[in-house]
Amino acid sequence: MDIRVLCVFGGSSAALMISQYRLRRRVQFYETDTAGVVHFSCYFRYMEEAEHALWREAGLSIHPPLGDIVWPRIAASFDFQRPLRFEQEFDILIRIAEITPRTIRYSSILSDGDTIFATGSITIACAQKADGRMKAVDIPPEILSRFEVSRG
Repeated sequence: MDIRVLCVFGGSSAALMISQYRLRRRVQFYETDTAGVVHFSCYFRYMEEAEHALWREAGLSIHPPLGDIVWPRIAASFDFQRPLRFEQEFDILIRIAEITPRTIRYSSILSDGDTIFATGSITIACAQKADGRMKAVDIPPEILSRFEVSRG
């Protein structure tokens, strides 16, 4: 896990900035087909689980209870190298690959040691809900101050 702490000189607070997170997981039976192989759609769920863990590590929630900011997914992809199977343990490494004023793009590697099962990416957009619609908006500074692009 790559956590960076920035000290604010002349102030009394420090800001925690995070750029990546590693989550260890085990394949569950319901995630597999009759051959015991993980269904491709689960890889996107795995990446999203790691994304939510990254936000919690930064002291945030991607879905605050009363917030009007939402994070729709605007792009997602995976490249598969090897199948994951029932009961197999693996790591999900998620990194912040890019931050723009309105989007965050993650890259992800699902692996166990030197064995890579899949690589993927997902881009989320910051949007505001109003009148049943969503409108793209800039990422709030209190969220931007918690994340940075990974150098790894």
